[in-house]
Amino acid sequence: MRILTLGDVVGSDTVPYLRAHLSEVQRTEKIDFTVANGENVTEIRGISPKDATGLLDAGVDLITLGNHAFGLKEIYPFLDANDQKIIRPANFPPTAPGNGYTILNVDGWRLLCISISGRAFLDPLACPFETLDKILAREEGAYDLALLDIHGEATSEKLALAYDFDGKIQVMFGTHTHVPTADERVLPHGSGYITDLGMCGPTDGIIGTDRDDVIRRFRTQLPTRFNVAKGDIRAHGAIFDLDESACRVRTVKRIVF
Repeated sequence: MRILTLGDVVGSDTVPYLRAHLSEVQRTEKIDFTVANGENVTEIRGISPKDATGLLDAGVDLITLGNHAFGLKEIYPFLDANDQKIIRPANFPPTAPGNGYTILNVDGWRLLCISISGRAFLDPLACPFETLDKILAREEGAYDLALLDIHGEATSEKLALAYDFDGKIQVMFGTHTHVPTADERVLPHGSGYITDLGMCGPTDGIIGTDRDDVIRRFRTQLPTRFNVAKGDIRAHGAIFDLDESACRVRTVKRIVF
């Protein structure tokens, strides 16, 4: 099984870019399943039903979210109605719209897909470690392989989660910072990991945001409306190649297109 994981999709203009290029990548790389983080696709702070549908139509099999999951209220009913296609962090309160994980059939294998939010420098949600313990215990026997989007700010927190769940969750990748890291690896017990996938979006800004807006905010410390940057778009992510029968990842490879 080959799983393509895509970093945070920034800006609505990135959706047609993925529609134009993703299918060729999936074909040449022989991808079986594609997951993308979509929390910034609609003007940076949130995701609309239209853009969520656009990502799915572009070839994304599952959308994960993060701290901006609920930035747009119109997504609330969409999350409840499409919990097999889009998931928000599982450590939000249970009263939050949508679900934090789902189990999908991928070529006959049951893939448990989980979204989790870190707490370092982010909202004080439920403990991600304890939340994952509960999910794995609750679904024991109901899945064959597991995948985790760790949406977090601190690299140390992401890596701690990865080592703690090495061998329990086969595919683990970080999102949120929009900056790709060069630490892709297979951990000692066979799980694949990378601290951050980077982003899919305009390359001429500052992590996808208009650079003048960001510089103005740093210089003045005054409230500033952030806009999506213009310019060339690139998609960053990683491919996880799994040996399903051994429940191990063989390789992790970064990809840019």
